[in-house]
Amino acid sequence: MGNRLPAIVIAAVVILGLAYSSFFVVHAGQQAIVLRFGEIRSVKTEPGLYFKLPFSFIEADNVQMVQKRAIRFDLDDIRVQVSGGKFYEVDAFVVYKITDAERFRETVSGDVVAAEQRLRTRLDSALRRVYGLRGFEAALSDARNAMMAEVRDQLRPDAESLGLTIEDVRIRRTDLTKEVSQQTYDRMKAERLAEAELIRARGREAGQRIRAIADRQVIELESKARRDSEITKGEGDAERNRIFADAFSKDESFFDFYRSMEAYRQSLTDSDTTMVITPNSEFFRFFQDAAGTVPGGTSAVNPQ
Repeated sequence: MGNRLPAIVIAAVVILGLAYSSFFVVHAGQQAIVLRFGEIRSVKTEPGLYFKLPFSFIEADNVQMVQKRAIRFDLDDIRVQVSGGKFYEVDAFVVYKITDAERFRETVSGDVVAAEQRLRTRLDSALRRVYGLRGFEAALSDARNAMMAEVRDQLRPDAESLGLTIEDVRIRRTDLTKEVSQQTYDRMKAERLAEAELIRARGREAGQRIRAIADRQVIELESKARRDSEITKGEGDAERNRIFADAFSKDESFFDFYRSMEAYRQSLTDSDTTMVITPNSEFFRFFQDAAGTVPGGTSAVNPQ
């Protein structure tokens, strides 16, 4: 019995090893390609426990796991040329699924990296074609979604030949190259300077127009003010004359005396005034007599 124990243990280990290698598990988000002597025997797409031949070391049954979930593939710094001839740098990403695992195995040996290298080449060509038919502004407008749908549709036949299904294509960044960026900056700067000069010219024109209107309004206001002042002055003079006339009609002798006194005050205010006039002149009648009697003879009056 003691000699048979090691043999029993070895046999048990071998049986357990064969049993363990006869089963494999497919998890959610995975699919399994079962290969027998290098040929595809089946594809397991549902999660669960599956049986296979245990002799994988002699290529009896091998299992290759591939993704079932959506996979994102990023592409950076793709150089594209738009219809205007300028070059831009584009960053994009592709979302795809492995929907035909058998074809995926046959075309790229189930290698995701190899599949993405081929996708990159074809996506690069699709982006060049789509951008080449449009200007740069289209990538920044509502036409961008239509452009991405067009790229996706162009990419799908090539992807299907690899066993892949393209879910979506998106642009993450579209930038000018350094050379085009400097040219665009210079052009935009020149446009803004021209626009600023146009705004300043319009401002100067509007300023001149406003000043002309203001000057005209000043002239009109001054003319109206002078007219009103002349009218008021005339009315005042008329009222003064009316008052003088009323006063003269009430006491003619006093009014005559008052006017003579005013004439003396205005005429003799300046000490340098020289008057040559006869003493019996009517102008001096109130000097000799309060009643205004004109004296006879001539006289020279030089008030100092």
